[in-house]
Amino acid sequence: MLMVDRYGTPLSAFTVAANEAEVNAIETLVDVRVPAKKPRRLMYDKAGDADWLREALGVRQVELICPHRTNRKKPPTQDRRALRRYRRRYRVERSISWLFTLRRLITRWEYYPELFEGFVHLGCLFTILKWF
Repeated sequence: MLMVDRYGTPLSAFTVAANEAEVNAIETLVDVRVPAKKPRRLMYDKAGDADWLREALGVRQVELICPHRTNRKKPPTQDRRALRRYRRRYRVERSISWLFTLRRLITRWEYYPELFEGFVHLGCLFTILKWF
């Protein structure tokens, strides 16, 4: 999982097991961020559409911006005004594509998850150093 700022600079990154749902790791992603200042808004894809997650992030004063799933049974919790910001999600996808220029991150060659996470952090460092 990767959290970036509005310019595509990585702020937080960690790996989770493939059998774990991403929606359960979003709160951890916000907690392990590098800057002390917490984000005001968090954009995520349709996988993050959960009412309990919106409430948990709302307690932390973080607004979750993600489209609702098409099979949602409950009434919508956000209006279309917040989803206007979702159009700028390409910045996140661009940052992920910058990380995928590194061959070790495309295919996981390491047996130990600590080594793979170290390469993810190294890739984030290379992405940050590209700006200087």
